[in-house]
Amino acid sequence: MLYRTITEEEYADLQERILYEDNHLLVINKRSGEITQGDKTGDECLAETYKAFIARRDNKPGQVFLGIPHRLDRPVSGICVFAKTSKALGRLGIIFRDGGAHKTYWALCCQKPRPAEGHLEDWLIKNEAKNKSYVTTERPGAKLAKLNYRWLRSTERYHLVEVELLTGRHHQIRCQLSNLGCPIKGDLKYGAPRSNPDGSICLHAHEIRLEHPVRHDELHIIAPPPASWERLIENE
Repeated sequence: MLYRTITEEEYADLQERILYEDNHLLVINKRSGEITQGDKTGDECLAETYKAFIARRDNKPGQVFLGIPHRLDRPVSGICVFAKTSKALGRLGIIFRDGGAHKTYWALCCQKPRPAEGHLEDWLIKNEAKNKSYVTTERPGAKLAKLNYRWLRSTERYHLVEVELLTGRHHQIRCQLSNLGCPIKGDLKYGAPRSNPDGSICLHAHEIRLEHPVRHDELHIIAPPPASWERLIENE
């Protein structure tokens, strides 16, 4: 057996989280804490989990191809795109690299942004040792980060902000919102006053628009935010 056994409960959960699938693509709703591809922790990544799922569902005796054209940080939830063919993987890589994937995120922030909507351009530099990015005025080694943001609504303590990501820098949304004075709930690394009990941060890849890498029609995919967000907002 090439892949591990998927339990009935896990199978149902993985099936439910599929947002879109065809012969070339698999798009799923990632949970905070899951990793897209393998890292030094040795934890099973989503690519391997869904390979095992597909092998069982489709009764595949051999290897399952599942390429990773982009990834989400471990504490971030939401839309995660996989390629089921090498043709799709190559073309998706170009789409993501050249800004052809239009991504919108939702963030629950500790402060309401002022002004309520705007455009941010900051130079970011990454500290490899701390795995953290910083806004800097020193250009050497820094990369320009751009995003648009818009306040959507507030509860008594938190503020829902929509972010249109225009570049793809390391920890860009977390760093730029923090620099604006609006750290994301649970994000201790970027200024939140306390962590979330489950170790998550309230940043969610909510929506994506991109050209299908093979058919060339437009895909528009939305991932509902985690249920814990709804409970949080309802309890406010």
